Amino acid sequence: MNACHTCTLTARRDAGAAPLWDNIYRTAHWDVVHSFNTSLPGWLVLVARRHMAAVAELTAAEAAELGDLQRRVSRALHEVTGCAKTYIIQFAEHPDHPHVHFHIVPRMAGQPAERRSVNIFSCLGVAETERVSEEEMNEVGAQIRKFLQN
Repeated sequence: MNACHTCTLTARRDAGAAPLWDNIYRTAHWDVVHSFNTSLPGWLVLVARRHMAAVAELTAAEAAELGDLQRRVSRALHEVTGCAKTYIIQFAEHPDHPHVHFHIVPRMAGQPAERRSVNIFSCLGVAETERVSEEEMNEVGAQIRKFLQN
């Protein structure tokens, strides 16, 4: 899958060449990473380790692991960020990322209405000057990793 940037990033994690924020936690079927182009600390992504374009392609083992991991990552985000809840979103529509992945986004208690529900996507794809710093992504990633490893 040469056209899939997600597969390239997965290979980088497999090779041990990814920074902490892009290699927070790995299971047999899923990788947990921090979104690189967000203004929201803790915007995590669960990435399928094998290429697939649709959720219907999940094996039973991948699906079972996914359900548990979504719950655990949501609990970790609650613990680390203090969020009131998490949003879980899946499209796999971006031309560079036609690969099943789930956004797990912390929704804070005092988050303004214009940044809730589908409007949360205004925090993604932001200018580099608005993005969460690599240092902060690594800090959040280390805390999430510690929670998930326990």
